[in-house]
Amino acid sequence: MKKIIKNYKSTLILLGSVVIGAICGLIFKEKAEIVKPLGDLFLNLLLVIIVPLIFFTITSSISKMNEKKRLSKILISTIVIFLITSVVAVLFGFLTTAKINLVNPENTEAIKEVFDNTVEEGVELNILERTVSVLSTNSFVNLLSTSNLVALIVMSVLFGIAINKAGEKGKKVAELFDSFSEIMYKLIEIIMYYAPIGLGCYFASLVGTLGGTIAVGFLKTFVVYTLVCLVFMAVFYSLYAFIAGGFKAVKAFWSNIIPSALTSIGTCSSAASVPVNIECTKKMGVPNDIAETTVSLGTSFHKDGSCIGSVFKIMFLVSLFGTSLSTFGDISKVLGIALLATLLVTAVPIGGGTISEMLILTMMNYNVAALPILTIVATIIDAPATLLNVVGDSASAMMVTRVVEGKDWINKKNNKKEK
Repeated sequence: MKKIIKNYKSTLILLGSVVIGAICGLIFKEKAEIVKPLGDLFLNLLLVIIVPLIFFTITSSISKMNEKKRLSKILISTIVIFLITSVVAVLFGFLTTAKINLVNPENTEAIKEVFDNTVEEGVELNILERTVSVLSTNSFVNLLSTSNLVALIVMSVLFGIAINKAGEKGKKVAELFDSFSEIMYKLIEIIMYYAPIGLGCYFASLVGTLGGTIAVGFLKTFVVYTLVCLVFMAVFYSLYAFIAGGFKAVKAFWSNIIPSALTSIGTCSSAASVPVNIECTKKMGVPNDIAETTVSLGTSFHKDGSCIGSVFKIMFLVSLFGTSLSTFGDISKVLGIALLATLLVTAVPIGGGTISEMLILTMMNYNVAALPILTIVATIIDAPATLLNVVGDSASAMMVTRVVEGKDWINKKNNKKEK
């Protein structure tokens, strides 16, 4: 019990501050706005580090990649399966929330006023013009702005590739950017010490102004998200196991996954669950090399829970601000942004969540002042998201085994056990 409390300490503190803030908002109503500047301070601290965080972390990650590494059949299969299962997770997340209002605001106009008319009207552009405007900007000064986040990401990737191509001459620059990345991680840690106060005050002001419906919305989001994760886990991971090796594989999956699932919930960390998850995956009949490769890679690059979480973040804002998703283009936009946001979480291990949330806000044309709302959503869904992230790696490992070892892999493993 003490270990669980220790692992969830920061999450419990944040949730506690949000609950206290909500209670204060309900009691003091409009008077709670007096603490709004303390919440704004936390928001400003987050916003001021976004640009350097993206530039240094993404550039550093790309510059350290070794293009000469040989991609084996296991690695290629793993990447393809990760992509397919991530798309499935995003689609399922959207289908389960499309008809549900995660939050039912009493006064949409009041919300827009609080966020300075958050939903912004854009200039009419054709598809090509819009793509170019999103991916690039005409000035380096404009690049260093939260309103041009995607362009900044593109330039960071290109800069990282350029450092990589420079060879020996680029190594010192790569080391410098790696040092800057580490500094940014430490800066985030320092800022997060203030998070309980900042989020508590922010939430008190928000509930005091908008009423208790937004607090109910967060609770509803947690309940719905947890149910969606459990259904996804039961249905799709059983399906993946069946595709990999029939009913024997399904039985092997559910007979061995429990220790891994409990570890993920107890530690609330995908990385901390890796040793247990690898052992559980091996017991399912997955060969050692595939289990070790897939689960290890999955910790960083495969996050079904985060995919669904990105959809929930977007849909929470859609419900909050009364945004219409009536066309195929609107729906495609949500799905694409959710996938891209999850990709950023996987590409940047520390700070990736904040970057992805900023991406959601900018690409959905919402004011960045709504960032703390997404921070709260991310906090409350963290445990079930981690569960899905971890368990999904084992299911993916089974499908990789099916591709690499053939359809009779589960029977071969059973024969070895009998011998």
